[in-house]
Amino acid sequence: MPVALVAGLGVWVLLSGYASNPAGGEPAQLVTAAVPPPPPSATPVSQDVSEFNPATPEAITPEQTAAVDGLKISSQSWRRGGLGSKALVTFTLRNSNDYAVKDIELFCSFVRRDGSHLTDRSRVIHDTVNMKSRKTFARLHVGFVNVNADKAKCSLVSASHI
Repeated sequence: MPVALVAGLGVWVLLSGYASNPAGGEPAQLVTAAVPPPPPSATPVSQDVSEFNPATPEAITPEQTAAVDGLKISSQSWRRGGLGSKALVTFTLRNSNDYAVKDIELFCSFVRRDGSHLTDRSRVIHDTVNMKSRKTFARLHVGFVNVNADKAKCSLVSASHI
């Protein structure tokens, strides 16, 4: 009796689903709307240099020097830790900018002995490197790596100036 009740309930759910949605098997027709271009303004547009003109790319993206430009890795090495699966990187950052930098993003690429690529890891260092100075980070954990990794090459991605 319970088996017949469950089977009957299942058939009823299936049939009621088809009855409430009769157009489920028919293809839907897509409708697109055309947006007319905005009418030209009646006021003349002046080409004053002091005005902000959003049509010029220079006004949208002002040219600024990136904080990474004066920041470089002067020396780097790496070793394994944690049963051989952790990559511990030691490197020295040299800041030649006229301002301090912080939140430095480091990107490390690991390769096999034959030079084929294995994996990439990145890490954000929430520390400050003062202007016209250098700072050494010893055995910084950048992530887990394949046990076949033989060489590492790290580079700077971004940094924010203070």
